[in-house]
Amino acid sequence: MSKTIAIVAGAAMVAMVGGTIAAIQWHGGGGPCGVARVDAAIGGPFELVSETGGTVTDADVITEPALIYFGYTFCPDVCPLDLARNAAAVDILAEQGVSVTPVFITIDPARDTVDVAKDYTDSFHPRMIGLTGSSAQVAAAAGAYQAYYERADDDPEYYLMHHSTLTYLVMPQNGVVGIFKRPASADEVAQRTACIVQTS
Repeated sequence: MSKTIAIVAGAAMVAMVGGTIAAIQWHGGGGPCGVARVDAAIGGPFELVSETGGTVTDADVITEPALIYFGYTFCPDVCPLDLARNAAAVDILAEQGVSVTPVFITIDPARDTVDVAKDYTDSFHPRMIGLTGSSAQVAAAAGAYQAYYERADDDPEYYLMHHSTLTYLVMPQNGVVGIFKRPASADEVAQRTACIVQTS
C-alpha cells in the first residue's frame, strides 16, 4: 500500500468512527438511565442470514429488546469479552423478569458461515442469535448502524479485522434507544437496559 493510499484510508477510518461518535450523546450518568443516548438516526432495516440458514429481517430478529453487537468469530480479544459481557447481562436481566435477546452480527461473512456463527454464539448463550450473509448484506446492516469495520491485512486465511466495539440496545418499536461502550460491566448493562425497557 502506498503512503498516499494509507493516508486516505486512515482519514476515512477516522471520519467514519468520528461520525459514529458525533451521532451519539454520551451520558456518563446524567441521562435518565445513565446510558449513551442516540442523537441521530442509527439503526434501521436489515436482511441477513440466520444461524439456522434462513433469511431474516430486523423485524424477525428484534421481537423484544435486543443487545446487538458487530464482530467476528476469529476475533482474538475484544469480541469474546464483549459478547460474554452481553450474555451475562441477559442472564441478570432474566432474573429480574426482563427478557432481552443477545444478537451477534458478523463483519467477516467470508469465514463466518452459518455453521460457524451458530457454534460461536452457542458457546456464549443459548439464546444468542448469530447472523451472517453476503458481503453486501453485512455491509448494509453495518452501514445502517454506522458500525465501522475493515480487513486489517492481506493474509488469505488468518487476517484480522479492525472494527468498532459498541453494543446497541434496540427496541422493536423504537429502534436504537441506547449504546454501550466496552468499559460497561455486565451489571451496568443490565441495570441501564432494565431502566430503559421499564420506562419506554
